[in-house]
Amino acid sequence: PQLYYEFMPVDSVDIPEEFQLNHIYEITMTYTRPDDCYAYSDVYYANDGGNTRTVAVICTVYQDDNCLPLDYPEYEVSFNFKPTSLGTYVFNFWQGEDENGEDQFMVIEVPVTE
Repeated sequence: PQLYYEFMPVDSVDIPEEFQLNHIYEITMTYTRPDDCYAYSDVYYANDGGNTRTVAVICTVYQDDNCLPLDYPEYEVSFNFKPTSLGTYVFNFWQGEDENGEDQFMVIEVPVTE
């Protein structure tokens, strides 16, 4: 079957309220798969070179006329993060586009302590 990749909106995020410098943290995102033709592929993770990160869930979409609804469409995916500088990290979790095609983000700021 034909396939393509699609960003999936992040529904919610489990992230600490603060980080300690050079510690590793697991950040968990929840997203919804529309049907069984969507399969998790990867986490999109972009670093602006400073303390801002843009994050999204990438699914592989199989073009098939026989897509079936899912009994449990919500899924979790995690990634590890290690803050390497003091200050505040800003995470922009992609939540889809508005009616004008503008990207919408859940913005979460997390301070770093020593």
